[in-house]
Amino acid sequence: MRELNLIGANHLEWRERADPVLRDAHDALVRPFVAARCDGDTLPIHRHVSRGMQIGIRTGMIDPVVASICGAVPFRGPVAIGHEAIAEVIEVGSRITGLSVGDIVVVPWAVSCGSCPECTRGLTAKCSTTRAGALSAFGFGPASGDWGGMVSDLLRIPFADHMLVRLPNGLDPLRVASASDNLSDAWRCIVPSLAERPGGSVLILGGAAQSIGLYAAGLAVAHGAAAVDYVDHREERLEIAEKLGAQVHQIKKGAIRNKDLPPRSYDVAVEGTSSSAGIDASMRALKPGGICTPVGYYLKPGTKVPLMHMYANDATLKIGVSHTRPVLPDVLDFVHRTGFPAELVTTMLADWDDAPAAYRERTTKLVLHRAPIGAR
Repeated sequence: MRELNLIGANHLEWRERADPVLRDAHDALVRPFVAARCDGDTLPIHRHVSRGMQIGIRTGMIDPVVASICGAVPFRGPVAIGHEAIAEVIEVGSRITGLSVGDIVVVPWAVSCGSCPECTRGLTAKCSTTRAGALSAFGFGPASGDWGGMVSDLLRIPFADHMLVRLPNGLDPLRVASASDNLSDAWRCIVPSLAERPGGSVLILGGAAQSIGLYAAGLAVAHGAAAVDYVDHREERLEIAEKLGAQVHQIKKGAIRNKDLPPRSYDVAVEGTSSSAGIDASMRALKPGGICTPVGYYLKPGTKVPLMHMYANDATLKIGVSHTRPVLPDVLDFVHRTGFPAELVTTMLADWDDAPAAYRERTTKLVLHRAPIGAR
């Protein structure tokens, strides 16, 4: 079968890999037919980072946990890439009870069992059954397991009754192309916090977490936030945020400063610049008791956080990988029930066969697609 591999910066190829087979009665085989490029995947695609990150890890300039996720030489090619997909079930194990061949499902980015102590607490990205290092996940390379990438002809899904979540009938897969990770990540940043603070105000710093910030802006508007301010330097993203109902504020590219922000304070902040300056600005913009969720990569040890200000303001910094599987049913139900236009975030729709070239494009949100078998 074919599988998209990152060979090096700006170089991707289809590579052949043995077809996966059912190894356990609880497995399923699925065929991805919609795949979205995660915001984080653009780092190794558009920049020569492998050698530099290896040196950074060795010298202590980059936090060593990166090696436990991406390997001692992070993103060294060839490595299967992609971890956001909608797929069609094509084969199920003998003990599968909740899935049938032909079902259209979301495949969460992190592999989880659903029954270990971490999973039962909702920490499915930290499943102790499936992970040997920091994560067990698709598309991050061997350090996170041999699951492969989601831009492939077939995937084996363990614990499939738990892992896979069916799309509601009539929900367009292209609308929720990013439900495996980025859309669900935005949900966890916004929806629980606004539920505790009805009508709260929301600040979103866009940038490195390109689509997450935009999904978050739209979800905040849709969930009744009194104000949603989206701050970014790129016009493409600002235009999308405005279409989703946010008030947009264009700034110059570079380190964000407090004076760049609108003159108000916020109940909820989403930090998407992947910078200490962004964390500092977000935290200082919160109302008393506010909550900030950073969603970028913070590679350097000793990232600065304004602890004294947080103490004085009773602020919460909530940071961690996204646990997609627990929120997926609510995400899909909300999008289906309300018609939330998540597809507005998609800036490039490309044919599946064109994945090697399309994945190199410098665009906010790439989505690949092909026909499911059932539609032929």
